Amino acid sequence: MNHIDNSPGVERAKIINREDHNISRKLISPNALKVLYRLGEGNFDGYLVGGCVRDIMLGKKPKDFDVATNATPEQVRSLFKNARIIGRRFKIVHIRYGREIIEVTTFRANHDASNEIADGASRRKIKELDSAHSTSGMILRDNVYGNIDEDALRRDFTINALYYSLDQFRVLDFCGGIEDLKSHSIKMIGDPKARYHEDPVRMLRAIRFAAKLDFDLDTPTAEPIDKLAYLLESISSARLFDETIKLLTGGNAVKTFELLRQSRVGDYLFAPTMNSINKGPDNSSRLLDLALVNTDSRLALGKSVTPAFLFAALLWPVLQNRLAPASPNGDIDYQRHQNAANDVILEQLPFTAVPKRFTIAAKEIWELQLRLARRNKRSIESSFAHPRFRAAYDFLLLREESGEDLGGLGQWWTDFQLADKEQRGELVLSAAKTPKRARRKPSRGKGEAG
Repeated sequence: MNHIDNSPGVERAKIINREDHNISRKLISPNALKVLYRLGEGNFDGYLVGGCVRDIMLGKKPKDFDVATNATPEQVRSLFKNARIIGRRFKIVHIRYGREIIEVTTFRANHDASNEIADGASRRKIKELDSAHSTSGMILRDNVYGNIDEDALRRDFTINALYYSLDQFRVLDFCGGIEDLKSHSIKMIGDPKARYHEDPVRMLRAIRFAAKLDFDLDTPTAEPIDKLAYLLESISSARLFDETIKLLTGGNAVKTFELLRQSRVGDYLFAPTMNSINKGPDNSSRLLDLALVNTDSRLALGKSVTPAFLFAALLWPVLQNRLAPASPNGDIDYQRHQNAANDVILEQLPFTAVPKRFTIAAKEIWELQLRLARRNKRSIESSFAHPRFRAAYDFLLLREESGEDLGGLGQWWTDFQLADKEQRGELVLSAAKTPKRARRKPSRGKGEAG
């Protein structure tokens, strides 16, 4: 028997009946439906919640499906053999179906008192040690459980506090999220300043949703962000790396980065980059813009994007500033280039802890920019066989598109890839006979990166 919508707090919701919304089970992951039905069979309440409800109501296809329930993490795990509890600060359950993971969270409540939750036929108190804050107000532990209406108030934005029930296929709105969907507004639930203190990453989420949905941040939600951006210093650089990837790989990298540049938040993620694009060569900044456009385009086509390429582009302006000024005759000091690349990476790591596998790949993309310019037979063969060749070649094309004059290098490598064995031999011979192009020292204005 399904007991959905019997939990305390439902009566305080605004009910949107089936005929008044566009959510259909056909639009919901079959695995998410399995979870909801199984919770009901176990006499627990279960709801689709958050982004999946929001996106379907906006006519978009959800990327993930999340479930909220009055069952504790341990009770959820007992219902599903394929379930695993993760996290200590915020316990959640991952239920895996092949490559798809359905994330299940227990209803949360405020931390100012002990809370009760159904535990089979009995009820028990959840102690205050399940909740903890830092002196600044940041949530350190959040495992105080409650009812659905309390859970709604613990969510970040009104548009993410919509719950879909299989009981009569209704949507429950506790915080005015439906109206904010209609008005295209990102609005924090509760006092924005207090909520940002609880979790500073909410500032990044506000920016991400504004870019992703093309919504506006309402004034009370937006106003404190610049003043409180410093709170991001309290977030681990590893978590900020994860959040950075979410920001830039959601299909709206161009708009997201522009919003980051407009606020002080960007300085707490990419301070070296933000400083460099304001004073470095114009083409290094344009390359970054083009890389973000390229990222959005690839994602729109269902192609993958590697963080290594993203960070190679994000830190390219910093590297170019490190390498300036170039030598008068345009010669490249390889050791200087390598040292600069290492320094640039080290400068970024305190902001976002980029995993080593990505920093190594980014440096290889940069190094190959030098090797691709050396078109002798040995260098050509080794560069073409390099695992990062394709990424380096794409980066080379972005450099030319950004305005760098590389003497037709991009076209040469394009021709080389399209040529047969005999034609490649001719291209190599032709390149060997071509005298080196005289390279000018970059001007203080726009300049040329080499």
